[in-house]
Amino acid sequence: MHFTITAKILGMLLMLFSITLLPPMAISLWYDDGALPGFITAFYLIFTTGVFLWFPTRRYRQEMRTRDGFFITVLFWCVLGLVGALPFFLAEQPELSITDSVFESMSGLTTTGATVITGLDQLPRSILYYRQQLQWLGGIGIIVIAVAILPMLGIGGMQLYRAEAPGPVKDSKLTPRITETAKSLFLIYVGLTVACMGAYWLAGMSLFDALAHSFSTVAIGGFSTHDQSIGYFDSPAVMLVATFFMLLSGINFALHFFAWRNYSVTHYFRDPEVQFYLVIIGLACVVACLYLFFSGTFDFNDSIIHGIFQVVSITTTTGFVTDDFSMWPTFLPFMLFFLAFMGGCAGSTAGGMKVVRVLLILKQGLREIYRLIHPNAVIQVKLGHKTVPNRVIEAVWGFLSVYVFTFVIMLLALEATGLDAITAFTAVGACINNLGPGLGGVAQHYGDINNASKWVLCFAMLLGRLEIFTLLVLFTPMFWRR
Repeated sequence: MHFTITAKILGMLLMLFSITLLPPMAISLWYDDGALPGFITAFYLIFTTGVFLWFPTRRYRQEMRTRDGFFITVLFWCVLGLVGALPFFLAEQPELSITDSVFESMSGLTTTGATVITGLDQLPRSILYYRQQLQWLGGIGIIVIAVAILPMLGIGGMQLYRAEAPGPVKDSKLTPRITETAKSLFLIYVGLTVACMGAYWLAGMSLFDALAHSFSTVAIGGFSTHDQSIGYFDSPAVMLVATFFMLLSGINFALHFFAWRNYSVTHYFRDPEVQFYLVIIGLACVVACLYLFFSGTFDFNDSIIHGIFQVVSITTTTGFVTDDFSMWPTFLPFMLFFLAFMGGCAGSTAGGMKVVRVLLILKQGLREIYRLIHPNAVIQVKLGHKTVPNRVIEAVWGFLSVYVFTFVIMLLALEATGLDAITAFTAVGACINNLGPGLGGVAQHYGDINNASKWVLCFAMLLGRLEIFTLLVLFTPMFWRR
């Protein structure tokens, strides 16, 4: 393990992150909201820590190995979750403890959207903006951003990208060089954010709210500047904009890249993962809308508007709400919640297990059923016209088994702290899938649960953001052997 190069990169990334505190500092100065001293102190502490790590190692150059990439990725997300909590902890409002500050920071950076804060409408504008910005940075991955705009690192960035990129196959690149790949992803991400902000503004949001919600929509984070979330605006136009961009952001960004480069959208509808993604969401929308109408929860128009919005929001793991869906009749809250386990497509900003993994698990299950009928048949698992190697199928099943195992352990840990079964189950599910809202005691916010549970859930958020293996590999003895 090259600890010198680790310190160098960590220092540079901390200095980079400290620069992201400048926009909320400017907003605090503009609105004179009283949060500026906290941001200045946080900026000074983070920047000097980065300089302290980088300066002694600045002349050190050595190619990273894959395990270095994993270690730096996990270390940086852990460190960033801690230093990102400083503005919350130092601010006079909302007066958060260390535990709550770290929870809010980790939730933002992992685009989970679980919050311990109430009274959002009364918070300083700079704090509200900072929460949204954390999600925006987490959505694209602060490490991918760093590789895109810091070519002066002087080392290969592929190890970092492979550790950060989601999906079952991490070696595919959109362009021949990792730096160009990261730049392409970053430009598409910025473009979607600007388009989303403009659409929100045209739909009736203020410029500040449009910017803030575009950050959390494209990042599929779910933080809002209001306690009522999207329901605050009481606008079908706003809900329509949010639904469209949540749906779009839940699709593999590689497909957005090809659409941008080739000026075509036909490949979206030929992609088997997108097809499955749209079919599942479409069926869930039909069920939710019809049940809301026939149960008398809403009239026909509102059933369609609220049903489609909430299905897309929860399935993509965004977590925006227009109504307290936990109070919807009978099975609907649980149906919506279980959709989040699937999440969005691989290579998107969504959480969950990813659509392609669920699709491969279903195809493998069908293959095993066919083998019972034809034991000697050679049956291939295919995505579209491409045969999926057995190694990938094994990796998907390995992911599922580890996912279930860690889920159960964290569920039992939360129940051991005193949480009831529904609250514990949905809290773990919402955090490991980077969803945000749960059911029971965490339907509205996470401020009332105990501190021990919050630290467990912070770990769950990290597991979900780094897709489990990237984090858990550090706990294996083989990783640390020479």
